[in-house]
Amino acid sequence: MFVFMCAGCGARLTTPLSQVALPAHAHQKYGNGVQLPVLMESGTFAVDPEPWGPPRRRWEEIRPDEAAARGVHAPVYALPDGTPGAIVIAPGDAHGTVLIPEKRGDGYCCGLDGADGPNVACAECALPVASRIDDCSLWQAIWLAPNAVRRLPIDGPDAAPLSWAELMAEGKATPPFEPIAAWGSRMAAGHWSNYTWSWSPQWEAAAGQALAHLLAASEGQPVIVPGGLVGQVFQRALDALLPAGPQARCAALAGPALPAPSSDASILLVPSHPQTGKTWAPADLPPYLVPLPFGVWLWLAFPRPDLPLPASGALPAGTTHDDFDPPALRPRHLFRADPEVFQRTLVRLPYVRSPWLSEIFKNLTHHMRAGLF
Repeated sequence: MFVFMCAGCGARLTTPLSQVALPAHAHQKYGNGVQLPVLMESGTFAVDPEPWGPPRRRWEEIRPDEAAARGVHAPVYALPDGTPGAIVIAPGDAHGTVLIPEKRGDGYCCGLDGADGPNVACAECALPVASRIDDCSLWQAIWLAPNAVRRLPIDGPDAAPLSWAELMAEGKATPPFEPIAAWGSRMAAGHWSNYTWSWSPQWEAAAGQALAHLLAASEGQPVIVPGGLVGQVFQRALDALLPAGPQARCAALAGPALPAPSSDASILLVPSHPQTGKTWAPADLPPYLVPLPFGVWLWLAFPRPDLPLPASGALPAGTTHDDFDPPALRPRHLFRADPEVFQRTLVRLPYVRSPWLSEIFKNLTHHMRAGLF
C-alpha cells in the first residue's frame, strides 16, 4: 500500500492505494457526448509507463530512431511528450487538492479534459500536481503528474496478488453490453431517463487491443476464432481484413479452468492479470498469446445466461425484484472494435512494418467507414 505526497511541501494527496495493471481502456475516447463512469476502482492506482499528456509532438518532429526507441513503429498524428510514469487514480481517492479554474483546457466540452496540462493543485502549496478528467466520452480519473508527487509506502500487511484460482473464484466478469447514458441524463424512478443499450466500451477497447495482436499473429493468413460471442467480436473483422485461403490459422480460448486447447490452435486468447498485468501462459511452449482483460476473457470463457423472469404469481421466498431484472437488451449494431485502441496497440507491434499489415494500418479510416471499427 502507498500514499502519494506533494513533491513541493510533502502534503498527503491520496488515500492508501494498492497498485493494479493499467486498464486497456485507460486512454479510450468513446462515442460523442457519452457519460462514462470512473476508470479506476476505489483504493487502486495504475502507472502508465509511456509519456502522457501535453506537450504533444507531431510525427514530422520525431526522428524514426527516437520513435522506435519509444516502441512506436508506424507513423501517428502526434505523440504525447509529457513525463513518463503518470499515476491514475479514482477522483474520490484524492485528498488535499483544489481545481485550478483557469486550466480547463481548450478542447473541453462538458467537463475537464486535461488538454492544457495539470488542472489540480496541492491545497497547501498550490503546486500543480494532477489532471482531473471528467469530460464527456472520457473515463473519469485523476492523473497525478509523476514529477510533482512522491510515492510513500505505508505500514501494514502487503497483500500478495491474487492467484489465478482466486481470481476465478471471485468471478468478476465484465458484461458485454450495458446501458450507456448521454451527458446530463439522470435517474428517474429507478431507470435512466436518457440511455441506450450498447456494447460495453471496455469490450470495444479490449477487442481493439486483441485484434491488433490477432492480425500480427496471423502473418497474413486467414484466422478462425471459436463461434458464439468470440466470433461476434472478432470474426467479421478478421474475415474483412485478412485474405481468404485454405491455410487458415486457428485461435482458441485458453486459461485457468479451461481444458487444454486442441493441438491445431496456433493462437491462444488468454487473460491478463488485473493486478500484475502479466499474461497467463500454458506450461508447455506457448503459441502466440493474445491478451484479453481478465473480466472480458472470463465472460467469453464462461458466458453468463440471462436471468429468468417469473411468468406469474409471487416471487419465490428469499428473492427480490432485483433478482429478476429483465434480460439486458441487445445492441442494435454489430460489434465494432475501438479504432483508437487498435491503432495505439498496432503501432507498438514491430509486425506493423510488414507490407500487408502496414496497408491495413494506412486504410484504417476506410475500415472505420465500412463499420469494422
